Amino acid sequence: MTQKQIGFIGLGMMGHGMARNLLLKGFGLRFLVHRDRSRLQDLLDAGAREVKSRREVVEGVEAVVMCVTGTPQIESILLGEDGLLASAVPGLLIIDCSTAEPASTTRVRAACEARGCIYVDAPLSRTPKEAEEGRLNAMVGASEADFARAQPVLAAFCENIFHVGPAGHGHVVKLISNMLAMTMAASIAEGMATASKAGVSLHKVFDVLSAGGVNSGILRLMMGPFLESGQLDGLKFAISGGQKDLRYYTHLAESLQNTAFIAEAAHQSFVQAANLGLGDRFIPSLLEAQERLNGVAIVTR
Repeated sequence: MTQKQIGFIGLGMMGHGMARNLLLKGFGLRFLVHRDRSRLQDLLDAGAREVKSRREVVEGVEAVVMCVTGTPQIESILLGEDGLLASAVPGLLIIDCSTAEPASTTRVRAACEARGCIYVDAPLSRTPKEAEEGRLNAMVGASEADFARAQPVLAAFCENIFHVGPAGHGHVVKLISNMLAMTMAASIAEGMATASKAGVSLHKVFDVLSAGGVNSGILRLMMGPFLESGQLDGLKFAISGGQKDLRYYTHLAESLQNTAFIAEAAHQSFVQAANLGLGDRFIPSLLEAQERLNGVAIVTR
């Protein structure tokens, strides 16, 4: 049988594991790299091919998978003068694993359909660790037929694939998921700042929370590695990324004329942390923001 070829754009912390698992599951892979070349060699050694243009990404491929920062990057990659759609042939499947604004998703999907291409929104959850293990979660917005076509590709790097509804619903569900995660992270940082200022042991607070209803994956990722070794890298997602996703969520809520009091408050916590110069650090560094805002020592140095 002829090996199915996949085009890939976005070899970041998540994208590397996704690409590696596509190769491991027998797909051919061609990828486009813009700046960061630190994650290339093992993919090349496994048979992937680096190409230099978006036109080459779509040549002879079954599908293109994108995993990029957000809406501006998606629109540029697909709709720009040298965008994928300029060279795409009718029938091309485009699987967007990024987190994007649903209003833009609607416009992008319409542009793809006008070209005869299929656009599936399939954002992901979990961390780079699960990406390397091929154990991500995908939430897919697509028709039944398009979902059936995208599923074998997603299965190469996903443990759980949820068909959450028609086209566009994947990005909506992802924003709800990230809003809940980011508000939890902001709340945990505030609570730990109060505990520190009151002189309470953070280890004891964590023990109590872990044994009750507040226990969650976000709590463990935020506090587990930090309390064990002082590392602020348990939740490997940048504060700037959380800020962006909360902004997308509040835009969505506003477009629906829905209230978003909690999300707006969490968004401002992330904005404040970014303004303190912490935007490129992982989300547990919200603890560092709380230190500066409240004049309290939380992080052992």
